[in-house]
Amino acid sequence: MKQTLFDKVWDSHVIRSINNGPDVLFIDRHLVHEVTSPVAFLGLTTRNIPVLYPERTFATADHNTPTLNQHLPVQDPLSANQLRALEHNALEHNIPYWGLGHEKNGIVHVIGPENGITLPGATIVCGDSHTSTHGAFGAIAFGIGTSEVEMVLATQCIMQPKPKKMRIKIDGQLNKAVTPKDVALYIISQLSTSGATGYFVEYAGDIFKEMSMEGRMTVCNLSIEMGARGGMIAPDEKTFDYIKNREFTPKGEAWEKAMQYWQTLYTDEGASFDKEIIFNGEDIEPMITYGTNPGMGMGISGGIPTSESLEGGVATYKKSLAYMDFQEGDNMIGKSIDFVFLGSCTNGRIEDFRAFASIIKGRKKAENVTAWLVPGSHKVEEAIKEEGLLDIIHEAGFELREPGCSACLAMNDDKIPAGKYAVSTSNRNFEGRQGPGSRTLLASPLVAAAAAVTGKVTDPRELMIAESA
Repeated sequence: MKQTLFDKVWDSHVIRSINNGPDVLFIDRHLVHEVTSPVAFLGLTTRNIPVLYPERTFATADHNTPTLNQHLPVQDPLSANQLRALEHNALEHNIPYWGLGHEKNGIVHVIGPENGITLPGATIVCGDSHTSTHGAFGAIAFGIGTSEVEMVLATQCIMQPKPKKMRIKIDGQLNKAVTPKDVALYIISQLSTSGATGYFVEYAGDIFKEMSMEGRMTVCNLSIEMGARGGMIAPDEKTFDYIKNREFTPKGEAWEKAMQYWQTLYTDEGASFDKEIIFNGEDIEPMITYGTNPGMGMGISGGIPTSESLEGGVATYKKSLAYMDFQEGDNMIGKSIDFVFLGSCTNGRIEDFRAFASIIKGRKKAENVTAWLVPGSHKVEEAIKEEGLLDIIHEAGFELREPGCSACLAMNDDKIPAGKYAVSTSNRNFEGRQGPGSRTLLASPLVAAAAAVTGKVTDPRELMIAESA
């Protein structure tokens, strides 16, 4: 029987299938953080149930942690309480806990891969929608709710209906300054934020094969923004090289045995999908959003679509543009911006800081811009220093903050003020997502860097041309 990559991983983890109902799925790795776990742990305590497999569970503080002065007591009472609760619950149940200041601390979807917790063929869940990030390693990874967090803590299983299967294939070559973030935003702009609802997506084709593991993580991270349950890419030599010798990966004979399985994780030729979509890599240019959902994106050199060009939802579309204070037909290039945010589980890895530094090197931060550069983990922070990127950042007039989710969802002090525009490398641009009344333009690290040094929306290719002239 011809199987897809998704089928191979899912079916191997089904403990029981319920007739006309969900599958009972075994979970290999469970990641927890301070926001969605306290109520789940309280449920265990109330029922006097232990965590079944604490060694398969990993806890970190990231969502509402400060990104400045992490050595000081957390000032926000709610955040401080949640952090104390996570530390207490982790210690109570013998779960590895990486709190503020710990060398392994960072955003949950950054520390999983960099510590070897994320492995090919694994099932991974977390009380966070962007758990789909881990699918870059050929894993089935998806976000769960608080009641499901409690279920996994207690049983290491979850009840889930098996999603339909979609394959998105992109061949060809990417144009200059087009990053994995642009590829993902392009797909979402074509499919809409609901175009993959009910599906688990496999990304295939030359474009994804050529991507680094960090680029693949960015793409899989954004799967949820097109409505998908998750996304995944078949593991290959890049995957194996990335995870080899990391702390929680198998070693010695266990590695060789694991490799025998991992090398079978690909879609068999002739396996069927419920839906297949094909794009051309050459059609993608640096992207930017103009509205209030990730599907409202466009090539940076174009104009905002007119309502006449839409098939429906005109009233909602006009409401979105009114919130952003943009006009139909406007060009995005040249629009003034106030904030730049580099970070999040989408673009907070070392590769993203390298890209940002490549644009700002030899330039200065625009005076009208406030920039928050937030590494995804302490390991990313250390790499920034070791590679000399921190010197470039400082020379250009920027500062580096401490790890955390930061302005992605503004659960800490990193909030964009009402009415201000932020070019953000994060994943969502909903109304108020980065602070009440804030206006978010999603973009790649290159586009963010270009905006940071010019004070306005700028095509990074223009700065690259100036450098080579």
